[in-house]
Amino acid sequence: MRRWLRIATLLPTLLAPVLAGGTALAASPAPTPPMGWNSWDAYGFTIDEADFKANASVLATLKPYGWTYAVVDEGWYMADPFGKTLADRKYLLDGNGLLTPVPARFPSATDGQGFKPLADWVHAQGLKFGLHIVRGIPKQAVEGNLPVAGSPFHAADVADQADTCPWDDGNYGVRDTPAGQAYYDSMMAQYARWGLDFLKVDCIADHPYKASEIRQISSAIAKTGRPIVLSLSPGPTNLSHAEEIARYGQMWRITNDVWDGWTFPHQKPGDDFPYGVRDLFDRLPGWAAHTGHGRWPDADMLPIGTLAPYPGWGEARASRLTADEQRTLVSLWAIARSPLILGANLTKLDDATRALITNRAVIQVNQTATDSQPVTELPAGFGNARVWRATGPGGQRYLGVFNLDDKPASLTAPWGKLGLGTGTHTAHDLWEGKALTTGDSLNVTLPAHGSVLFEVR
Repeated sequence: MRRWLRIATLLPTLLAPVLAGGTALAASPAPTPPMGWNSWDAYGFTIDEADFKANASVLATLKPYGWTYAVVDEGWYMADPFGKTLADRKYLLDGNGLLTPVPARFPSATDGQGFKPLADWVHAQGLKFGLHIVRGIPKQAVEGNLPVAGSPFHAADVADQADTCPWDDGNYGVRDTPAGQAYYDSMMAQYARWGLDFLKVDCIADHPYKASEIRQISSAIAKTGRPIVLSLSPGPTNLSHAEEIARYGQMWRITNDVWDGWTFPHQKPGDDFPYGVRDLFDRLPGWAAHTGHGRWPDADMLPIGTLAPYPGWGEARASRLTADEQRTLVSLWAIARSPLILGANLTKLDDATRALITNRAVIQVNQTATDSQPVTELPAGFGNARVWRATGPGGQRYLGVFNLDDKPASLTAPWGKLGLGTGTHTAHDLWEGKALTTGDSLNVTLPAHGSVLFEVR
């Protein structure tokens, strides 16, 4: 009898890594949504060691709130990040066709050490180290037909020269062959030696979706034995790939790049760059059923605070999102359990941005909630509002209410109409840190594009 009781007790844990489709997943190096900082929104291609360390040093002061990963985004192998052409940018490769950091920009990357000294420094701050790459093999490696480390193959055996990234001209695709696998194996082995904890791979999750290279990279990471989080970009990843991509990655982008606007005008039919915050209310609901168990649909970075000196898109600026829109962004990412990756220049962190990213109660929603999903049938009068709910680890309920209208909205509804139990409840405002009057219904007035995040008991 006791044996069966123990099996019954363990059953939810045993079944947790199984997707709805019945595919068992390996243990994830990201048991909760990853939190950290990425250089792209503030520095674009230009990040160097001094600026990276300056930002990582601030990130280390935020680690008690959960912010952990410090990620060098695209361009670390470019001698001239302002170059207009591939020849101008001058990628730096080693003798085996692998990208290596430019010592003029990363002085610790000397004597063939690559990023190991910088990763060691990051780890000494109590943080984890991440890099960005574009999938494929550099064209320079193919032109020189460089050997693939630890294999009988050369770059010409690896490259699919008919496959290039539509928006990045630096690489050829990698063939789905033993030569292609050997190349990715050599790359991931080098990253593991450097001490990598997080790898963002671009031009792989959509336009185009490259299932073979996702599998190759995931396999190569597994062979290293190092727990490296695999983040796949850009989106919008198609929902039809949900089960497959979750077998191989821990994060995958469900949008094209999100920047600091509520909405953006798009000039061409089908053009979805960039996404605004408003767009995520249409993207995230479809992915709710695929969130959890160490796999995290990624709504992209948080373009808040100061985006300077060389943001990956547009001119240097303070985020163009209003204070209400920034709170709405963080609230939605939190309750939908997206990874939380800061884009701000942390060396210019203002009080308002600091308050957004150091609210422990809001972060707890993101890191510990379960059963996060939108409320699909809203009461009359909710018009252009949206509601999400989730369950906390102690059985408490979380409720996010969002006003997508361009004018203030007053919203009233019994709790039971919002996906919670009927009867009397007390709602605690997680942003303001105060309890509202106990009652049997929600009564709230929200500003244009504003929101509230409650814990309801």
